[in-house]
Amino acid sequence: MRLQLSAALGLAALAPVSSFAVDYLSAEQAAKLLFQEADRFEARDLLLEPALLQKLAEKGFKPRSAHLQLRLAWRGKDLLGVLASDQVLGKFEQIGYATAVGLDGRIRGVEILSYRESHGAEIRLPAWRKQFIGKNSAAPLQVGEDIANISGATLSCSHVTEGVKRLLATLELAQKAGLLS
Repeated sequence: MRLQLSAALGLAALAPVSSFAVDYLSAEQAAKLLFQEADRFEARDLLLEPALLQKLAEKGFKPRSAHLQLRLAWRGKDLLGVLASDQVLGKFEQIGYATAVGLDGRIRGVEILSYRESHGAEIRLPAWRKQFIGKNSAAPLQVGEDIANISGATLSCSHVTEGVKRLLATLELAQKAGLLS
């Protein structure tokens, strides 16, 4: 009996810990937060066709998926911008995030939707996320350059920053192709 209990505790210690998993916002809630002046949102799945994927590859980006979940923000008949939600790998677990981009191609805000790692949730702090506001696809968007690192959250900072940069490039190409109207 004691041996069985010891073996069970040993296996439990090896099991992945998911007690750190926290869902903060849905993509819809993030859209309402980042486009407060919008009176409606249109959910849209953007299919990244081969030509668009090729252009992204030429810019050095490989999307996680050929589908991107969007929320188009409208005020009356005017499109205000788009919120794209995606995931990146932290150290071991997925981080859900959303990036709001205005029609001028500038970031209006970044929200962390879900965080599953045991450390590094400081990327959710407003001071860190605020660094992205106003940046566009021409910005370096590089941890240590124009985006500060958070000690103990280096991979989370780097991967979310890379994801935001990839989303900006994707949205810019989609807008030029007329896929966001």
